Amino acid sequence: MSRPDENKNEHPVVHPIPPVYRADSRILILGSFPSVKSRETGFFYGHPQNRFWKVTAAVCGEEVPQTVEEKKAFLLRNHIAVWDVIASCVITGSSDASIRDVVPNPLQDILECADIRQIYCNGATAWKYYRKYQEKQLGREAVRLPSTSPANAAWSVERLLGEWSQCGEVLRNGE
Repeated sequence: MSRPDENKNEHPVVHPIPPVYRADSRILILGSFPSVKSRETGFFYGHPQNRFWKVTAAVCGEEVPQTVEEKKAFLLRNHIAVWDVIASCVITGSSDASIRDVVPNPLQDILECADIRQIYCNGATAWKYYRKYQEKQLGREAVRLPSTSPANAAWSVERLLGEWSQCGEVLRNGE
């Protein structure tokens, strides 16, 4: 029996998680669309095997946050804004490859309110949809980072850190 959140009925799924940011956020990290597990937990990168929290904590020299409240506090304390490129789409389970009928999120709100110096896309899908729907409108290029998803098993945490360390440089240098 299939789970209802697998979206076999071909209805759009609406992004249920609000963005995390404030005026002093310096970088914006964009995912594509929340996984089933993230939608269940009500927060970004909720799959226990996603390396996002491990990688960003290492970049910032902190312990890995565990609870949703710790994760929010971690992001804000470190001047990191997080959201996803897609506001709604038809998706099967958590498969980025199945995404279609995309409606993009209004990223302009974050960029008008926060001191975002660099936009990063967590993986190829986020980058693809950012470039397709938002790059020209916003007039801001994004840096594509390798995905922290467990589906990107070819990248070890150490290898991810090598690429993601540029986020820490922008946070420290304010560039």
